[in-house]
Amino acid sequence: MGHKVNPNVFRLGTTTTWPSRWFARDDAYRASLRQDLGIRAFLRKELKDAAVNRIDIERSRGMMTVTVHTAKPGLVIGRAGDGAEGLKKKLLKTFFPAKAKSINLQLNIVEVGRPSLEAALVVQGVITDLERRMPFRRVLKMAIERVKKAGALGVKIAVSGRLNGAEIARREWLAWGKIPLTNLRADIDYSADAARTMAGAIGVKVWIYRGDVFAQDRLNQYQPTTPARRGERDGRGRGPRRDAPVTAPETAAPAEAPAADKPATT
Repeated sequence: MGHKVNPNVFRLGTTTTWPSRWFARDDAYRASLRQDLGIRAFLRKELKDAAVNRIDIERSRGMMTVTVHTAKPGLVIGRAGDGAEGLKKKLLKTFFPAKAKSINLQLNIVEVGRPSLEAALVVQGVITDLERRMPFRRVLKMAIERVKKAGALGVKIAVSGRLNGAEIARREWLAWGKIPLTNLRADIDYSADAARTMAGAIGVKVWIYRGDVFAQDRLNQYQPTTPARRGERDGRGRGPRRDAPVTAPETAAPAEAPAADKPATT
């Protein structure tokens, strides 16, 4: 039996990072998690035509930062920033009705550099073509060609359901290049969604291999930022942490040798 693992979750902390970055406990954790899911669903519904790739959320005391990565930033920002300001007001009114004035909400809009290398955007394009009743094989070939031209090292697209209106559901896929799913340093982007057609739902999955990410090339957010104190032990009591700086043992400076007697000169 095959054991399928989400490639993004499998590489958390190596080539990918967490979409939500904050710390809470017990009831506060559950409330914050529920709120994050609601914010993402709300923004994807409001910006369904803006090609949203991902939404990052960071929290601190009295402050919240929402970063929207999109391939069409002009559509989100609007003329003179009216679109972003209106979206921010809707977020405050919907999720913080009682604390709208006390919380500091920042909404950042970031443009995606190469949309054809982002699995979520490729999935959205495939779904749009399938809902227009285009033949699925043609859709897959066109999507793979776009990813190849963008510079990917490998891509795989799978669709499942009543393809082309067939009576019996099946699964079809096309691939090009290599997809090293078991290699942790491989930068593989993965996304999945479903197209709503007249014949029913058609699932779409995309894997894109963008190269290897080595330790010296990783971003600073993947590395520990808090320096460890000398002699600090990890949570399991097994000596200093791996990220603790290694210092050379202190040794006493060697005593200076007495100067040799110099011959007298006249």
